[in-house]
Amino acid sequence: MSSKSVLLTYEGIKKLEAELENLKTTRRNDVAEKLKEARAQGDLSENAEYDAAKEEQAEIEVRIVELETMLKNAVVIEAEEGAVEIVKPGYRVRLYDHTFEEEVDYLIVGSTEADPVNGRISNESPVGAALMNRRVGDIVEVETSEGVDKYEILGITN
Repeated sequence: MSSKSVLLTYEGIKKLEAELENLKTTRRNDVAEKLKEARAQGDLSENAEYDAAKEEQAEIEVRIVELETMLKNAVVIEAEEGAVEIVKPGYRVRLYDHTFEEEVDYLIVGSTEADPVNGRISNESPVGAALMNRRVGDIVEVETSEGVDKYEILGITN
């Protein structure tokens, strides 16, 4: 993983810190116990439990490094107080989706916290990137595999 800045909300940082703590304590200990039990079975060359535990251990260690790197490079998304004029990460944007003829509401977050089904889109996604630094009343067009989607910015809140 590169040392690129990772945009996170305070909530996102807490979530990653909790996952990291769980991996370093509980999950590492669980895998160590599995390895101990597998070694006790004797010949490791044909021991599927040992191989699975080693693979799980490797996955945990890779995830720990990923999380530590993300947290080290975290930039906290802080919404400014007062009037909101332009779309930035951390802001909620109300849009009119011309394709589906409906209003939608999105919170702009970093890619790590993106969850479109729950209304959290990344500032790096096609829609999120198109909205960055735009204002209420602006109409943005987003290229998709299906054609061009058009959105009108109805409101921005923090």
